[in-house]
Amino acid sequence: KAAQGVKYTTKYDNINVDMVLHNERLLNNYMECLMDRRACSKEGQLLKEIIPDALQTDCARCSEKQKQIAGTIMSYLLQYKKKYWDELLCKYDPEGNFRKKYEVDEDDEDDEE
Repeated sequence: KAAQGVKYTTKYDNINVDMVLHNERLLNNYMECLMDRRACSKEGQLLKEIIPDALQTDCARCSEKQKQIAGTIMSYLLQYKKKYWDELLCKYDPEGNFRKKYEVDEDDEDDEE
């Protein structure tokens, strides 16, 4: 565990996230890595190590750029790759803390009145 307050490396902050998200092969490679179904690239391995901590701490150790990247990725997966999103949450948020906190995946039930 890294010390609290120590930011994540910014080494990969300039990766073209939109290109990855819109390239089925690249996106699938990252997913397979994150789900432990294949070997990871250096970037994928780092992401895999960071995700659990970032989810638990609200990305407290993320740079502003990393927060933007995380938002972009989450929005894209929720909108276009729901299966990937669900798989990631099952693995990295098994107790549903992230989902509860951000009211994500509540099946859009607006009829609670």
